[in-house]
Amino acid sequence: LPFYTKSADILISAIGKSEFFTSKDIKKGAVLIDVGINKVNSNNTKGYKILGDFKWNSIKELASSATPVPGGIGPMTIAMLVENTVLAAEIYSL
Repeated sequence: LPFYTKSADILISAIGKSEFFTSKDIKKGAVLIDVGINKVNSNNTKGYKILGDFKWNSIKELASSATPVPGGIGPMTIAMLVENTVLAAEIYSL
């Protein structure tokens, strides 16, 4: 896998393993899109935290841009789900 990820200009991850990718796995200047949502035990008040597939502290200096988790691609996922639902309703009503 690192052979492919190290050569990618754009890397989209939805692997489902928290902080799986680190600086050793990505190319300098790559665009990273983290779709992974991983619930990890934590000592905070909730008892868990949400992490992505990229180890943020490790990759933030290498990537030209990256979507964090939480706060990254999630709102866009919801927007596209709503759009597709409306389109399906319009098509179905014809």
